[in-house]
Amino acid sequence: MTYVISDINGNYQKFKELMDNVLINDSDTLYILGDTVDFGDEPMELIEDISMRSNVYAVAGARDYLAARMLYGFDKMLKGGGTPDASYISEMTEWVANGGQTTLDGFRALDADAREGVLDYLTEMTLYEEANVKGKTYILMSRGIANYDADTDLEDYEPEDFFADDAEAPQIEDAIVVVGGEVTKSGKIERDGNVIRINCGAKLACLCLENGKEFYV
Repeated sequence: MTYVISDINGNYQKFKELMDNVLINDSDTLYILGDTVDFGDEPMELIEDISMRSNVYAVAGARDYLAARMLYGFDKMLKGGGTPDASYISEMTEWVANGGQTTLDGFRALDADAREGVLDYLTEMTLYEEANVKGKTYILMSRGIANYDADTDLEDYEPEDFFADDAEAPQIEDAIVVVGGEVTKSGKIERDGNVIRINCGAKLACLCLENGKEFYV
């Protein structure tokens, strides 16, 4: 089976509970559609867990993209010393104050090898994934794409296009687009034409693409 979830935001306990409830096993595939880190208490524990699972594929979200840049700069400072520039300090301060504190604290507590592993995992996240399930094509992304143009291939967009505040789920011919990003109004998974939205806010939602079954924690 093929499952999608999004916006775990460092809530490792909810992730474990969902995995136990859904009973995802090694023969299944799980896609995480962005915003894996920040806000929650255990972002590093979550990254450590999913990075060890060969059947889990993480798509980058805006929080992951920002965290990767902030943690890379922090790690570089730890290794080489020196004073970061003013723009980095300003961005770091804003990030920490708006959800990044637990991610930074968890990263700081790791040894050098573990920090390198986290940075590798965050920077290697894809911008989108494509899944073919029961003859249907699914495009999986965190939020959407800003200024989407059907004549532009997905691979030609820049990372900033996927993470912009005005990024929206695109209507892609002959494909179903699944996104996290903006919280659904109903607090449940919502379908709008060829778009499926799975960020349910306080509830961690999971969708099985084969049968449409929904799971919530």
